[in-house]
This record gives sequence, structure tokens and C-alpha cells, in this order.
Amino acid sequence: MIALWIILGLLALAALLLLIAVAHTLCIPSKRSTYVPSPDPKRAEEYAGKLSRMVQCETVSAPGVPQRDKFLRFHALLAELFPLVHQQLEKTEIDGNLLFYWKGKSSARPLVLMSHQDVVPAEGEWLHAPFSGDLADGKVWGRGTSDTKCSLMAFFQAVEELLKEGVVPENDVYLSSSCTEECSGDGCPKLVAELERRGVKPYLVCDEGGGIITEPIGGIHGNYAMIGVFEKGSADVFFSAASNGGHASTPTAHSPIARLADFVHEIETRPVFKRRMPREVSAMFETLAPYASFPLKLVFTNLWLFRPLLLRLLPAISAQAGAMIRTTMAFTMQSGSDACNVMPQKATLGANMRFIPHQGMQESLAVVEKLAQKHRLTMEVRRASDYTKPVDIHGEAFRTVQRVVSETFPGCAGSPYVMTGATDARFYQKICDNVVRFAPVIYGPEQMKGMHGLNENIEYSCLPGAVDFYKNLIAAIH
Repeated sequence: MIALWIILGLLALAALLLLIAVAHTLCIPSKRSTYVPSPDPKRAEEYAGKLSRMVQCETVSAPGVPQRDKFLRFHALLAELFPLVHQQLEKTEIDGNLLFYWKGKSSARPLVLMSHQDVVPAEGEWLHAPFSGDLADGKVWGRGTSDTKCSLMAFFQAVEELLKEGVVPENDVYLSSSCTEECSGDGCPKLVAELERRGVKPYLVCDEGGGIITEPIGGIHGNYAMIGVFEKGSADVFFSAASNGGHASTPTAHSPIARLADFVHEIETRPVFKRRMPREVSAMFETLAPYASFPLKLVFTNLWLFRPLLLRLLPAISAQAGAMIRTTMAFTMQSGSDACNVMPQKATLGANMRFIPHQGMQESLAVVEKLAQKHRLTMEVRRASDYTKPVDIHGEAFRTVQRVVSETFPGCAGSPYVMTGATDARFYQKICDNVVRFAPVIYGPEQMKGMHGLNENIEYSCLPGAVDFYKNLIAAIH
């Protein structure tokens, strides 16, 4: 009888909590994202033409391969497209990497606008040749259109127009562009070292990463400015298992590949890494909640009740959302023997890890190493870096970016966002406390799919808004 009363009491409590959550949700007005670009067609076509020419200049980078001459050709094109920038700003070129200095009325709050020059290789069959820069169906087509020559074009164009108007910025402005971002090279660190040498400590850095994302979460329709506030750390980790080898006709138990397989299975099927919701992710859900359908709105506005459920379900609902709440580990490379009838003396496995702040690099690697030892594997970390310090989402710099977003893109909500990938922005964390990841262009499903994939493109109707964003951001830093 006592057990029955306990069960009934718990059910009553659950019903009461749910009722409170529903009442709270009903008190929050629903909103709609109404931002859709409607630019002057002449501006859009002009910017699309410039971006097209930038795409036609192939700038594929490769790890460990010096390609300065290739990027100098691209620099010559930039000088042709943006003559005032090159005439009036102080230019520094370091091994193909670019830094422009625009002296302002003050040096108290320097602003850095950055986007990389290089692109990834283009393989496979494309609807439009990958370096054609074709203008078709309202889009610029080709490798680098969305990642990220679009934002590079936009801030060069923004400064070009401001110079034509005779504007002198309130604070110093730097344009930073490496040529090694896609191959994890040392280009951006060289630019940061140059600023360090000059004693420059930027107030705000704005790089790629987030963007104006169409339907950032299933069920939340429209365009939303997702502003990246930190990056997860990353590491390339390799595992190996050894044996005496032998003929495959007489296999021994616990062979190298079998042990690696057991290890992978345990990582993939067990909750190995801690799941927690960073405050930046909570803020994202709370920002997006008014725009969601009622079931999602109920969950997002009542994280005090549904957080445990959400932490369990997010990885299954969305890989992107799941990556925002835990360290991840993706197995990407594997090798064994050279013949099908030979047991390997050594089998190897490569993985890429991404570290979340609540379980950073050292703790995450320790968890994995313990499991590797359990399966009698040798572990080697070949490259590793920890997560970056988050931007203060309640601080003045982040609020300034949000204000510029709302001014430039009326009806578009701005939300914090966690970068699960890596960008050059992480190198600026060394000299700047406010490093945001936001490219002010629209990334719909087609654009998201095309980045590093086939048929990369950008709709050129969003390019004038990108130029205006950078102009407004420059003006906003007082």
C-alpha cells in the first residue's frame, strides 16, 4: 500500500510539473523569423560578378606544400577588384597570407575581420565546373563560393565602399586572410604573431563558422543568425594492435582486428563521454524556443524540467546537436594485412576527437586511453589542441554583434552557437577575448551540403546583406 501511495504521489508530482511547464510555455509569445533578403539587383549582380572571378582563381591548398606563387596570383586579382583597399590600407604579405591595416581615429578597440583564401580540392561530377564561377539560377557556383570566398569578398567590398565614401573608422580595422586554413597550416599563426609583434590586442575578431542558417533545428523554420562563440578542441589519435600474425586458415582468438573492432563497438555503443549542456547551448535553445512548434517550444523553454531527457535524445535526433553536448570520437582510418589470407601482425585504426569544455582534452584522452588498454591497444596522439575559451554571451562585444545582426537583417534572430569544427579563429584566442565565428551569408540545406562536397554554391541575393553587415560592424565599434 505504501508503495502504491508513493507511485501515485510521483505521478501527481509529474503531472503538476508538466502542467507548470505547459502554463509557462503558453505565456511565451510565439515568433516567426521573417528575414528574407530583398536586395537591389544591381548590387547583388555586381558582388556576384566579383565573387565569380575570385572562384575562377583556383586556390586549393595542400598540407606541407608551399604554394605562395598561386596565392600571389589571387592577390593580384584582389588588387584589381578592390583598388582602394590596396591603395589606402597598409598591406602585409607573409608567405601568401594577407594582413591589411586600416588606421582609425583610435587604436583602443581594434577590429579584425577574417576569412581564408584557400579552398579544399574539388572532385567528382559537378553540375557546373568547380572553378567556373558560373552565375546561374540566382547562384554563384564553384569551390569556395560558400567556404569562404563569399565573406572574404564581402568585407573587402565593405571597406572598398567605405573608403569611397571617405569614411575613417572610429577604431583600427584589420583584414586578415590566411592561405592554409583548409590544410591546418601555419598561415594564421604567422599573422597573429605579426600582430603580437606590433602589440595589437583586438577588441573583437569576426571569422567564419556560424552563419545565417535556414532551419537550424528541424521544426524551426526560417533564417537564423547562428553566432559561434567557441570551438571544440580536436585531436588525431591512432590505435594499434599487434600479434604474431599467421595463416588465416588457423586463426587465433583476439586477433588485432578483432580487438580493434571490440574497442570501436564499445566507444560507439556506450555513453563513454559526459553529456552536459553548456550555457551557450542552453541560451541557443532558449533563443530559438519562441520560433518552434509547440512540442519543441515546450521542451526548449523548460530546460529545468526536460534537460535530462534532451541530453539523452539529442545525439539520436541530430548529430550536430549531439556534438554540442559531449566530446565526440569519429573513426576514420583503418589498416591490416596486405592479403586476405594473412593474419596481420599489426592492425591500426585512426580517429578524430572533438573536445567539449566540460570534458576537455586531457580528461577525454585519459578516458579513451583507459579503454584502449582494456582492449590491449597502443594509443598514439599525433595532433591535439583543447577547446577555446567561450565568448561572454552577456558581454558588450557579443551584444554588439547581435545588435548589428538585428539592424542588418531585420526579423532575423541572433543566437549563440557552438562550433563543432575548427577554424583559423582559434589562433586569435591568444590575443583576443572576443572571437566570434559568423559569416553573414545565408546557408540553406543546399549550401550546407555543398561545403567540402559537390556543387558548392551561394545565392547571390544574400551578398549585399553580407557587405552591409561588415560596414555596420565597423561603424558599431566605438
